[in-house]
Amino acid sequence: MQLTFLVATLTTLILLPIGIVLGNFLAFSHNPLRPVLEVLVWMPLVLPPSVLGFYLLITFSPTNALGAFLLKYFHIKLVFSFEGLILASVIFSLPFMCNPIKSALSSLSPTLKEASYTLGKNRIYTLFFVLLPNIKPALLLGCVTSFAHTIGEFGVVMMIGGNIPNQTRVASIAIYDEVESLNYALAHQYAFSLFALCFVLLLGIFYLNKHFYHSKGSI
Repeated sequence: MQLTFLVATLTTLILLPIGIVLGNFLAFSHNPLRPVLEVLVWMPLVLPPSVLGFYLLITFSPTNALGAFLLKYFHIKLVFSFEGLILASVIFSLPFMCNPIKSALSSLSPTLKEASYTLGKNRIYTLFFVLLPNIKPALLLGCVTSFAHTIGEFGVVMMIGGNIPNQTRVASIAIYDEVESLNYALAHQYAFSLFALCFVLLLGIFYLNKHFYHSKGSI
């Protein structure tokens, strides 16, 4: 369970800046490659997790070019390792961070950006000090759903991380192992802990979002 929460926390922290940058690009860019990037962001939502995990396993295997290069020159092994687990989790949970931010930024009034630019502020200042403060619920939603989604991963982490105790054996894999061993009592403890945590997180985010929009409406 500790490993599961560590993976989810690190994944969320890594995804937050990535989601902000990608969400901002997808919301406002007119680059012709934007639709392609948007499709790639959505792909983890529609691909079977085992498919994504399989291609990550093949790509970063030491027997293939990229995996061999990383191992030889940087001493980085991404298959059946904690680092590989983090990479797979970041890729698999990316849409849960990026899409809420992109949608929230797209829904903001264009006058916010125009007013900031009129006052001489650059794009970075406008993004971080004008736009992002107005989409706090989306940022919080992205963080909570990314965290919750990561702790529930199975197919991707099994494919690239394997089942190594204290290194890549997260709760979802432990539940599967205990069920295979007919140890339903321990499997229930793992499963109910994750269920309760996700329920509390989502309930909290809905309450905070309702409070935020109620406060804005009363101003």
